[in-house]
Amino acid sequence: MRWAAAQNEVFAPIAILIPVDTVEEAIEVANGTPFGLSGAVFSGSLERGINVARKVKTGMIHVNGQTINVEPNVPFGGEEFSGLGRYCGEWAIEEHTTVKWISVQNQPRSYPFS
Repeated sequence: MRWAAAQNEVFAPIAILIPVDTVEEAIEVANGTPFGLSGAVFSGSLERGINVARKVKTGMIHVNGQTINVEPNVPFGGEEFSGLGRYCGEWAIEEHTTVKWISVQNQPRSYPFS
């Protein structure tokens, strides 16, 4: 792709505008990067915006809203090279913990064998 700035995750206040001719081309451009943390789709038609959002490969995508949103009750994370797993919400418990059973016997126990 000739848009080098769009091929990297830039955590800075910048906007990259890439002209396209069709919605399909916009989806292809959005998915033409190895990153997929977050994205946004702006559309006058909410239904069309949601349909496009479903086709963009990101961990999070916002329709007619900002791309920066972290809520404690929803999973936060990306696709491809934009991270592994999710944090926030109940997904974080599974992602960041290991279940382990520890049994403690406080009193001597008698067994039916010697």
